[in-house]
Amino acid sequence: MKQEKYVAYVGTYTHENSVGIHIYDVNVEQGSLKERKVVPINNPSDIVVSKNRKFLYSIADEGVEAFSIQSNGDLTPINKQWIGGMRGCYVEVDDENRYLFVGGHHDGRVSMMRLEKDGSIGEIADGVFHKGMGRSIAQRNFIPHVDCVKLTPDQKFLCAVDNGLDQVKIYRVDYENGKLKLIDIIRGPIESAPRMIRFSRDGQYAYVLYELLNCVEVYHYSVVDDEPVFEKIQTVSTVTDKEEDLCAASGMEISKSGKYLMCSNAGVNSVVCYEIDAKSGMLSEKFATKVNSDYPKMLAFYPDEKHYLTLNNNSNDIFTYCINFEEGYSLQEGARVKVDKPNCIYILQIEE
Repeated sequence: MKQEKYVAYVGTYTHENSVGIHIYDVNVEQGSLKERKVVPINNPSDIVVSKNRKFLYSIADEGVEAFSIQSNGDLTPINKQWIGGMRGCYVEVDDENRYLFVGGHHDGRVSMMRLEKDGSIGEIADGVFHKGMGRSIAQRNFIPHVDCVKLTPDQKFLCAVDNGLDQVKIYRVDYENGKLKLIDIIRGPIESAPRMIRFSRDGQYAYVLYELLNCVEVYHYSVVDDEPVFEKIQTVSTVTDKEEDLCAASGMEISKSGKYLMCSNAGVNSVVCYEIDAKSGMLSEKFATKVNSDYPKMLAFYPDEKHYLTLNNNSNDIFTYCINFEEGYSLQEGARVKVDKPNCIYILQIEE
């Protein structure tokens, strides 16, 4: 039986020693990464791969940049485009590769960019600046900060997670005319700072991570009369009560099988893994682990779900951990992978 091959693309901040997107060969069985090369690009703080696995899109200081993915996983630059605002922080692409969506932390803007058939990025189709202020300005900057943009699994709506306004704004996507229309808002708790949203593999549940409350809210998602409906069904903490004042929830991902959701916590430097109930979508904790690193900003499951890794932004490294779901723990495994300011990762199966 032919063994599946994977590569990992790690986006970084390049204001120190990194120069772009690091490409790693992934050994899934061992849970290890071997660096192959680095593709130069300025501050690729978030990346996304098209559903057909032909193109990679990245944040860049200049706006956004498109790459062609070769059969061995290498990247070939296609083009760059300005996004109509300040530097973005998050990218999303629809399943048919029609549009690229960009979230802007610095200016609270959501940009919608046309994509061409050759994978290149075209002109700006639409752009929306979030307005207003959060419900407290005592301790932090409660102005619009769009930290995540994610399409609903049915591709009908775009969820724009606004860290400063404590909201997730829901836009209807008009693919024919290239327009975004605000139609609903998920209002988080006061001073909660929502950071990102993820959907269950079956598309029925949404999970919102809150940076300041250190919790995940679970929503049942449905479409009624062509309108999105988010019904909150659960809230779970990512840390213990004693850790709340020292922590900022930082990353969240769902495993390939859809059975598990994992979060990382900066400050206390930990990860917590939940099992997702297939019928209800609700979460139950499987294990929590202190990680041997500083500021695990993001994390990822290996495709076989026997290992996971953390991208550690302050200690400038990646560590891998093996998982024992039956006994409820994880242990560090393998050597430290040094990389400056890792910020995001995408693990891709290649056809080579």
